[in-house]
Amino acid sequence: MKTLIIAIAFVAIFFTSPSHGADVEHKHEGQALEPSTSFSTEKASCENIINIKVNGLVCDFCARSLEKVFLKRDDVAGIKVDLSKSSVVVATKSGLTIDDTSLKNLIKDSGYNVTTIDRGCKDE
Repeated sequence: MKTLIIAIAFVAIFFTSPSHGADVEHKHEGQALEPSTSFSTEKASCENIINIKVNGLVCDFCARSLEKVFLKRDDVAGIKVDLSKSSVVVATKSGLTIDDTSLKNLIKDSGYNVTTIDRGCKDE
């Protein structure tokens, strides 16, 4: 009986806690905001580049978690996360693409919100 009460309490606490990035201000004071260096966009052709603006990216851990999610996919050649610009640039493998709904779901499931998705090379 005691074990059951502890298990129920644990489940209640776990499911009532806010999820990472979901309407919770996520800050890491004093942490350097360095761009990720997973790949160079110069190596990918413009038709394989996807530019995504994301809310909630504030720390290096955020960038690394998105990198892991995307790099598990067979259609992704590389990813670059720039925390200072709240941007994610994904390069797909030649002849492959990822639809907007899948991109949004991958990022949302990681705890972040997509604001825009643009395809092709961007002049910065």
